[in-house]
Amino acid sequence: MRIWGSGRRYRSRLLAYCMAFCTIFITVAMVTYPKDAFDSAIMGLNLWWNVVFPALLPFFILSEILMGIGVVHFIGVLLEPLMRPIFNVPGVGAFAMSMGLASGYPMDAVITCKFRKNQLCTAVEAERLLSFTNTADPLFMFGAVAVGMFGMPELGATIALAHYLSSFLVGIVFRFHGRNRDSYTQDSPVASGNIIIRAFRALYSARQEDKRAIGQLLGDSVKSSMNTIMLIGGFIIVFSVFIRIMTVVGITDILTGLFTALLSLIGYSTSLAPSLVSGLLEIDLGTLAVSQTDAPLIQKVAVASAIIAWSGLSVHGQVASIVIESGIRMTPYIVGRLLHAVLAAIITVLLLGPGQAITKLLVIPVSMSVAQTNSWSLWLTRVEQTSYQVGVLLGIMLVLSISFHLARGIYGYVKR
Repeated sequence: MRIWGSGRRYRSRLLAYCMAFCTIFITVAMVTYPKDAFDSAIMGLNLWWNVVFPALLPFFILSEILMGIGVVHFIGVLLEPLMRPIFNVPGVGAFAMSMGLASGYPMDAVITCKFRKNQLCTAVEAERLLSFTNTADPLFMFGAVAVGMFGMPELGATIALAHYLSSFLVGIVFRFHGRNRDSYTQDSPVASGNIIIRAFRALYSARQEDKRAIGQLLGDSVKSSMNTIMLIGGFIIVFSVFIRIMTVVGITDILTGLFTALLSLIGYSTSLAPSLVSGLLEIDLGTLAVSQTDAPLIQKVAVASAIIAWSGLSVHGQVASIVIESGIRMTPYIVGRLLHAVLAAIITVLLLGPGQAITKLLVIPVSMSVAQTNSWSLWLTRVEQTSYQVGVLLGIMLVLSISFHLARGIYGYVKR
């Protein structure tokens, strides 16, 4: 026990020294290279103001309102028969999954954190949920990556399909995570009665417990969402400066050497190494660098899929800032991102090879130009598309869940 305690104190002290050294190093580097730090901060601010702020804020507010009026509790009861046996998470996880799939990073982290604070899931269930719902939105993969960066709209279906299939596989793998800490077991009693009636009762009970008037609920939703979006903006700016400083002082050169060795080991072009370094830190810079690399197309798309699944340390910082106060550990999340990246790359290679016939059926025409990305009309189109996607995803999961529920009831009746 004494040795274990000494080891923990040693690691804690080492971590404190390392954090102090890194902070001093970055501060000195910013003073040494003030123009690079300033320009990168402006770039991060523009990204947040022009893209992240208008894209995510409406859905942050919407998710807060839906939880306040009990709709999420309603969805949770209806989708429990689907989410519990597949991913070992409560039915409300379907709401986080659908919003994450449609809206992208870090929407799922915000919703999962709210679930944990409102006691809609346990800590280990929140870790499972966060491991596979942290996904990119379709508009980014079809529009920004396939059209804007690669100039090949037909690649959008391949990247998106690989991304979502690998995400679901991660969720299935992580259903076994933390089972020793799980309060839910196979022997736990299953709620009986009409599932529709139970869903409406859950909605009413949640609304009665909240007790806030609609005006107050709306005001609280806006204030909470603004705090979250400002926090995300701060992390985007900080990581933008951090990435630039690492490049200027030469740290990225060391990482490039490590990725070069890894790519040589798997037989990929070593020219992709700088792109992997950029993708390790920031998703947009990484995917853009991959698209401009002189390498075989299948290798470029596979690496781009891995970067999108990994999502970058910048997104991880945003997620950490959101969930840290809710007691959700980040280690399972990081492991999930690594597994997601590996699976996404493998599935991409398969889809570009033997699975080409599947992706051809899923090609979605995209007419968006890069010049339109900051227009008001495109923002409205994005909101409409995302709302439609969320509705479709929830509708599909609802049909599957009720089908599972009816099948289980019929099986129980026949068994008796």
